[in-house]
Amino acid sequence: MEAKNKATLAYDGDKKLDFPTYAGTIGPDVVDIRALYGKTGMFTYDPGFLSTASCASKITYIDGDQGILLYRGYPIEQLAVHCDFLEVCYLLLKGELPNAGEKQTFVKTVSNHTMVHEQLARLYQGFRRDAHPMAVLVGVVGALSAFYHDSLDINDPQHREISAFRLIAKMPTIVAMAYKYSMGQPFMYPQNSLSYTANFMRMMFGVPAEEYEVNDVLVRAMDRIFILHADHEQNASTSTVRLAGSSGANPFACIASGIACLWGPAHGGANEAALQMLIDLQKQGGVAKIGEFIKQVKDKSSNVKLMGFGHRVYKNYDPRAKLMQETTREVLDALDKHNEPLLKLAMALEKIALEDDYFVSRKLYPNVDFYSGIVQSALGIPTSMFTCIFALARTVGWIAQWNEMISDPEQKIGRPRQLYVGPTQRDVVPIAKRR
Repeated sequence: MEAKNKATLAYDGDKKLDFPTYAGTIGPDVVDIRALYGKTGMFTYDPGFLSTASCASKITYIDGDQGILLYRGYPIEQLAVHCDFLEVCYLLLKGELPNAGEKQTFVKTVSNHTMVHEQLARLYQGFRRDAHPMAVLVGVVGALSAFYHDSLDINDPQHREISAFRLIAKMPTIVAMAYKYSMGQPFMYPQNSLSYTANFMRMMFGVPAEEYEVNDVLVRAMDRIFILHADHEQNASTSTVRLAGSSGANPFACIASGIACLWGPAHGGANEAALQMLIDLQKQGGVAKIGEFIKQVKDKSSNVKLMGFGHRVYKNYDPRAKLMQETTREVLDALDKHNEPLLKLAMALEKIALEDDYFVSRKLYPNVDFYSGIVQSALGIPTSMFTCIFALARTVGWIAQWNEMISDPEQKIGRPRQLYVGPTQRDVVPIAKRR
């Protein structure tokens, strides 16, 4: 990269130091402070890394103020309408959308890797039936490296590619197995004549006793959920994957670390929390109680929160939320649930929140989680599986980000610094003399 300009730091009275600044293709410029400690003996202090660019990336761009989300330059609104999930996977991994021949080859390769090792399937029996599916997912995905030794050399591009295919192909199988195990039902093995998403839904909801009927509307809805969650720039779980990968860890371990981070309720559990909020409000009286609920939300002493609104990055309407709202209607219509009380409640709550100065001034717009919980619930997915679905979709983004990091000549092992505020050096007192 060529420096665009310079930023000058004045410190210790009359001392000054220049740092180069760089411009991306779009988005804010950055100040390159890599020389700061070596030349000044100081670190920067940025809890949560809210003002720190941890890497240079070509994959995903977000403009939170304008409500823009781009995968490799393509608006999410166009991808969700014109592409299926595996096309988006190809785009994130390779940088361009596939032509017909490239897509056919890609789909065939993914299909050839959908089964898991039979010994891995037996691993599920080591978990309690009531174990949280995310706990199972972390363990099983982490264990993949014990079964696929032939693709663990992170410095070999072919190894990285085969690991990518294995993870993308096997995640639906692994997630569906986690669900079936929790239900006490037999595993449904992949049927590769079906599309990626139809195959997943069959493994989730099919049973050996009868033929599974594919509903194209529901499959398309699930496919859109996958697309909308495929990547989201340097979020907590993606940063975790990159940090784990910077140590040289194998790809399966890195993705397992991302799943563990995603499990946190502040990250991957938001759609479950939003759905639970609507369910609780419905029990209390539904639409008629929205006014009272909004008052409680505004009251800081009430501890009542409006879930599914606002976002760490988006300070405008989350572009994914509009698409998910459309998908919600399509699913409920297809299932003859267009009078679904939760949807009516969600729409009424959204309308009031968007017109209320309290929320508008704070830029608390609906995010994708506000509707995705309703869609998944309508599809028959239990709330405990919501984050697993998220992990399945995000796997391709994690892989693309991990692969980009491995290929980056400026990549170094992650090592954040700190502002130490503990005791200064002191001597150990023998235990007999301690008070």
